[in-house]
Amino acid sequence: MSRIYDISPLIAESLAVWPGDTPPRREILLEMARGDSVTLSTLHATVHLGAHADAPSHYRTFAPSIDARPLEFYLGPCQVIPVTVPPGSLIRPTDVPGPILAERVLLATGSFPDPNRFNHDFAALDPGLVEYLHARGVRLIGVDTPSVDPFESRELPAHQAFFQHDLAILEGLVLRGVPAGLYELIALPLRLAGYDASPVRAILRSLP
Repeated sequence: MSRIYDISPLIAESLAVWPGDTPPRREILLEMARGDSVTLSTLHATVHLGAHADAPSHYRTFAPSIDARPLEFYLGPCQVIPVTVPPGSLIRPTDVPGPILAERVLLATGSFPDPNRFNHDFAALDPGLVEYLHARGVRLIGVDTPSVDPFESRELPAHQAFFQHDLAILEGLVLRGVPAGLYELIALPLRLAGYDASPVRAILRSLP
């Protein structure tokens, strides 16, 4: 029987978002406990919320928005690979152990350990790593950090390497406790017209 790993953080008002972005907030419009016929809520939040998929329009002008991205990127065989690098450093091809065995790779860095506390020194991707993985047939790279680029970056070279090779990005995953190996990834973005990202409910299902 397959095992499911939920690799999405809990969406609550305590969830950390990128500094200056919109944190999650629930507005209750109707509430049965106070006599209404139903409970009805509104979610106020960034679309870069928790586990999320970046669209190319997030980092390149006139690029596809999230509703235009093929769902095939976010569904299928996946490899979880732990990497160990110093805080605030870039992950390079030499930091990735073993062969690449799937079209989707999730890098478990452990450098953003608490989804409710934003730390600036998370690990990021060297553009050369994006090139390296693309050359080995990878279509999606996911990370357990808020961004594939360093916090201070303005040119976003890793994002631009994703755009150049049409790779998909998943950020904000929770990979603590997930053993290295092969899984099925399911992390479908919402069909948000014109948006630059979408939250996902990312899960891994163990293979038979």
